[in-house]
Amino acid sequence: MKIVVGLGNPGPRYETTRHNAGFLVLDLLAERMHLDFTKQAHFSAIAEGRVLGEKVILMKPQTYMNLSGKAVKDAVNFYKVDLTDLLVIYDDMDLDVGRLRIKQGGSGGGHKGMNSIISNLSSQNISRIKIGIGRPVLEQPADYVTMPFTDEDWALVKPAMEKGAEAAEFWLKEGISAAMNKYNGT
Repeated sequence: MKIVVGLGNPGPRYETTRHNAGFLVLDLLAERMHLDFTKQAHFSAIAEGRVLGEKVILMKPQTYMNLSGKAVKDAVNFYKVDLTDLLVIYDDMDLDVGRLRIKQGGSGGGHKGMNSIISNLSSQNISRIKIGIGRPVLEQPADYVTMPFTDEDWALVKPAMEKGAEAAEFWLKEGISAAMNKYNGT
């Protein structure tokens, strides 16, 4: 079994904000897999499906970003999933707008949602897909991430999100090393 988590904040106010890049990628992945978020469990909106005969859970934590680890830990413990079968998708200010990076392990890099997951799971050994949202020029980081994408940024980030959904689906079938080899640097 595998779990793919997209990070974001619940509610209409945050739907199209930079911090919801993970939710937006997960929506695209669910569309690719013909799945709907029809279930509520583990403090999350859940979609369930199968890839190559293996159960897959797509999760959008509804705990707000800073408490994402609570939802992820609940699901990982409930399903007894090894951390190698967990993928987290989220926004990254350290990547230029529209860049995509797949990584195995490491710190949360200051991302509060990822830091919460690392803290709750007591491990940095978590696969991730990061969508670049760039650093703010004038705004404070907390304000910047909760602002909608500008039209200019959306033109750059939308293709990265589509590539992120494709990469997540590839990860489900081929694993983290193959996904990094195929998608990093493109």
